[in-house]
Amino acid sequence: MAAKRAERLVNLVIALLGTRQYVTAARIRATVPGYEPDDGTARADEAFKRMFERDKAELREMGVPLETGRTSVFDTEDGYRIARANYELPEITLTGEEAAAVGLALRLWESAQLAGAAQSALVKLKAAGVDVDTSRAIPLRPRLDSDEPAFEPCYAAARDRRVLTFDYRRPDEDAPTRRRVQPWGVVAWHGRWYLGGLDLDRQAPRVFRLSRVVGTPRATGPAGAFEPPEDVDLAAMVAGQSRGEEQLVVVRARPGTAVGLRRHAVPLGPAEDGDDRLELRTTEPMRLAGEIASYGADVVVEAPAAVRAAVVERLTRLAAMAPEGAA
Repeated sequence: MAAKRAERLVNLVIALLGTRQYVTAARIRATVPGYEPDDGTARADEAFKRMFERDKAELREMGVPLETGRTSVFDTEDGYRIARANYELPEITLTGEEAAAVGLALRLWESAQLAGAAQSALVKLKAAGVDVDTSRAIPLRPRLDSDEPAFEPCYAAARDRRVLTFDYRRPDEDAPTRRRVQPWGVVAWHGRWYLGGLDLDRQAPRVFRLSRVVGTPRATGPAGAFEPPEDVDLAAMVAGQSRGEEQLVVVRARPGTAVGLRRHAVPLGPAEDGDDRLELRTTEPMRLAGEIASYGADVVVEAPAAVRAAVVERLTRLAAMAPEGAA
């Protein structure tokens, strides 16, 4: 689903959850961000009707209890609302892994900054005379939770369909190069954020790791300048690129230690000395070497030799920095 459409559906759901009355299509059009504005033309009216019909059908397909009716006998047309009692889920108990997944989804929500536009829809409905129960609104504030400075401008450019210009430094390059991209979207993969899109200079799809973007990306040109391919799969694009960069690292860890490392490792069984052998996949072996070094003597690298040497070098440097007489 395109980012604009997803944002519009979220706005619509939150607006209809926040009112006890039935809201007409005309009022939804005027108050919920994302719909074709009313400029008095038949073309705009038809575009809104098609968009709204698709949105209603999609919400119902997703199980959202969208109701149609009239608030009073004096109403001249049907309106819409979402009964909160039918929408809310019963108490949910999550496992540790499920809770972590929900936490990641919440980070993406906050990073996407959907809450600001949705909250403004509630304000507009209240100003238009709709009985809005603000105590039932979802108390989210737009906040960028990603630790990548390039996340927000990249996401905004992909959402608005604007061309993005930025400097990008590849691992095998000494200096960054300027890139002009039609951004299709931002996706997380193995703990990293990536931008996928069409590289305009190379006229080919490309994936860019946000941590390698130098400076602040700049969006240029009008909004809606392009449309991503309908069948684009950003995760598959990143996975395809990452497979060529991935390295296998085999380590031995003392039983009961290196809990964080084990979360993304594949157990290989016990070693002869009783330690646990683990297999790790990484696209940044030197970054992984730093993580392994943080466990000290509890983790030893078996292979490859370059990662083992990097860990030894870090531990040696830390030992030299320790105060004289320290263990």
